[in-house]
This record gives sequence, C-alpha cells and structure tokens, in this order.
Amino acid sequence: MSDSSAPLPVVSVRNLERSFPLVNGEKLMVLKGLDLQIYEAEMVAIVGLSGVGKSTLLHCLGLLDTPSGGEITYRSGEKTWKTSQLDEDSRCQLRNHFIGFVFQFFHLLPDLNVLENVLLPSQVSRTSRAWNKNRDEFHGRAESLLQRVGLSGREKQAPGTLSGGERQRVAIARALMLSPPLLLCDEPTGNLDSRPSESIHELLRELHEDYSTSILVVTHDPDLAARGDRRLQMVDGRFEAESTS
Repeated sequence: MSDSSAPLPVVSVRNLERSFPLVNGEKLMVLKGLDLQIYEAEMVAIVGLSGVGKSTLLHCLGLLDTPSGGEITYRSGEKTWKTSQLDEDSRCQLRNHFIGFVFQFFHLLPDLNVLENVLLPSQVSRTSRAWNKNRDEFHGRAESLLQRVGLSGREKQAPGTLSGGERQRVAIARALMLSPPLLLCDEPTGNLDSRPSESIHELLRELHEDYSTSILVVTHDPDLAARGDRRLQMVDGRFEAESTS
C-alpha cells in the first residue's frame, strides 16, 4: 500500500538527452539519458566540473531549451504537464507560473527600480487590465518579499546602486513573486565574494524552509551544495554519485 503522506515529485525527468550538431555532421551529446526526481519542499544541489552539462540540464528543466530525447513531467496538485505535449504558448505559461529563475549575473533591468524588477513576473503573466485590477495585491506581495530578503526601504533604488549581494536578493525576490513550485538557481553565488555568498546561502535555505519551495541549485560552491537535502555529482552528462544531508 502506498503512503499518501509521502512527498510527491514536483519534477520528474526520464531518460533526458540533449545533443548539439557539429560542423562535421556528427552530434555532441551533452545530456546522456538522465533520470531525476525533485520532490515537494526539497532542496537539491548539482555539482560537477564546468562543461559536464549542469547548465544545459537547468535550461531544459526551465523550458529555456528543448531536450533532444526523453521526457520532463511537472506536477502541481493533481495537475501534470509533459514537455512532449506542450506547444509554445503552453511552455511560456508554464515557465512563467511554475518556475522561478535565479541566475549568476542577476539579469535585473537597469531602467526599472528594485520594486518594478520584482513585480515583472506578475506583469508578464497577466493583461494590463487584469494586472491593474490586482495592483495593490501584487505591490503588497513584492514589498513583503523585499522585506523578507532584507531590502525593505530599497524599493525605489536603481539596481546599479546596489551591491552584488543585494542585487541577487532582488533577483531571488523576483523569482518568488508568483510563488512558483520550483526555483532553479544557476550558480547563484558565482559572481559574489565570500561574505555575500554566505548570506545568500543562508537566505536560500531559509526561504526554502519558509515557503516549502522546491529548489534545484547548480553550484561549484561546496558550502552551498552542503545545504541541500541531496547532492548529485554530475560527470560527462550523467549523474555518478548521490549523497544526502
């Protein structure tokens, strides 16, 4: 008998492949039949040398790239989506509502202030009329997130006036704006010095516990990897080892 209280996978990856064509007509296989499950309220770290396929996997999971083979299944409540069954509009909607992204280089829009950057996912996900109807709710959510990441009072500042660690905090708040079930982090401290890196490590773990968001983080940083519930070692497009906290 199955345990109905057991955590369920938010994302299931089965036999995932990604290849790229070479000029000689051959293919470069980057992902070589990966299997992976990320469960509700789980923080998973993927580690490995540069070039083994970590970012390619993240791009496929984030619907920024299309696998060459295999299947990715996303689940929220009783509803599931499979990559093989999604058209481009469905991919865009799922990416916007289901997945939050945190990148190494922040990708904040310099012409928008801090609050406006955090609000962006809510504006992209709705028509102008629908967004204006719920404007106060969205502003309240964005301000609450900025307070949670330690940037209350910075709402009107330009991103360029912030330190690297502060800009990454804005990016994390933006990623959580629509309460996505899954947060994908690609080297979130790779562009930071040791002190702000440590503070981002602590923040990600705290937010994971506060919001029960599933987090997949790709990192070279052993301290950040150690904060995950599971750590997966990636070698040459495959997972070679797994450890748990």
